[in-house]
Amino acid sequence: MTTPNLPSNDRDTPASTELVPVARASVDESTPATQSRRRRLMLPIALAGVAAALLAIGIVPRLSASTALTQQVDAQRQPMVQVVAPRRAPASQELLLPGAVTPYADASIYARTSGYIQHWYTDIGAKVKTGQTLADIETPELDAQLKQARADEAAAQANYGYAASTAKRWQTMLQTQSVSQQDAETKTSDMQAKQAALEAAQANVARLTELVSYEKVSAPFDGVITTRNVDVGSLVTAGGSPGLAGNPGELFHIEQTDKLRIFVNVPQDDAAYVTSGTQVYLTTQQYPGRKFPATVARSTDAIDPVSRTLRVEIDVDNRDGALMPGAYAQAHLALQTPHPALDLPVSALLFRPDGVTVAVVGSDGKVRLKQVTIGRDFGTYVEVATGVAEGDRVVDNPGDAIVDGEAVRIATTPAAEPAAAGKQG
Repeated sequence: MTTPNLPSNDRDTPASTELVPVARASVDESTPATQSRRRRLMLPIALAGVAAALLAIGIVPRLSASTALTQQVDAQRQPMVQVVAPRRAPASQELLLPGAVTPYADASIYARTSGYIQHWYTDIGAKVKTGQTLADIETPELDAQLKQARADEAAAQANYGYAASTAKRWQTMLQTQSVSQQDAETKTSDMQAKQAALEAAQANVARLTELVSYEKVSAPFDGVITTRNVDVGSLVTAGGSPGLAGNPGELFHIEQTDKLRIFVNVPQDDAAYVTSGTQVYLTTQQYPGRKFPATVARSTDAIDPVSRTLRVEIDVDNRDGALMPGAYAQAHLALQTPHPALDLPVSALLFRPDGVTVAVVGSDGKVRLKQVTIGRDFGTYVEVATGVAEGDRVVDNPGDAIVDGEAVRIATTPAAEPAAAGKQG
């Protein structure tokens, strides 16, 4: 019964013998020798990884720098630029000039006759009218001279009357040949001499009467008294010394302030645009935001060879007394140009040895350098009289190295449009 089972046991025996080496191999991998062999294999692999990482660290920046350099070279081959279009310059430009406010009329008042101040009526700041008495001068000597002159006039009048009647009688007697021709002519000559003496006496009376009228010092025009140099009892002499330092002998100083003058010096470039019809207004620091309407009254019509400016007088109505003579003011003149040219930003100009130049981008994408003529100056913008057309594409902020015929690329974002030059003034 046991014999049939022997073949199956024989077949199982090799299988069991094959399992033994497998178990033995698993035990061998955990031995120290196996682990040492594995560590020896991993060390070269780690060194190779470190070397590859170091190589990558050195190559990648070089590759990036090379790529950036290539891109920079490509960009420099055709630099990118921004362009602006020339616009029509404004017909009106505001010219701001400093000026000194002066009275419309200014006079120093002196004594025309010598004497003592009997009374004065006006002090500084007083507003006076034309002919108003400012002071009385007492002149007793002059009054006596006038009385004497009038007495001399009366004596000369009497002498002339007697000589005239005598000459008339002698002329009547000459007709009947009662007297000689010579005697009649003598009487006629005596009458003429007495007539001349009478006229001299009358002229002397008129002169002294005029001097006596100057005993009352009066205002020559409507204005304000700005200086009073006299007091009661002060001795004044006729004439004084006008023009000297301190104006010795000046009694009063009067200024007309209801209308004022402002003198400004217009530069030669703008002189041709200033006329009697030019609009102008004044501003002062003590009245922020207030504009004083004024008018261009007159000019010298000649350029000062020293300052190269045109002297212009501006008149302003000051009946409200807001402005005071001697103050500083700024004159705003609206200069009108009948045929304005084009304007460009100052940043578009190139200053080359051969003149002012602009870079214009043509339809082929290449730069053309054009010389221009500068007109009016608006500050950040200038008027270009010649050299550019209205449809040109002018490079804004061109580099100094830009050359004629250079190929460029126009930026997709346009430069800022030129602002209205009227707002630039």
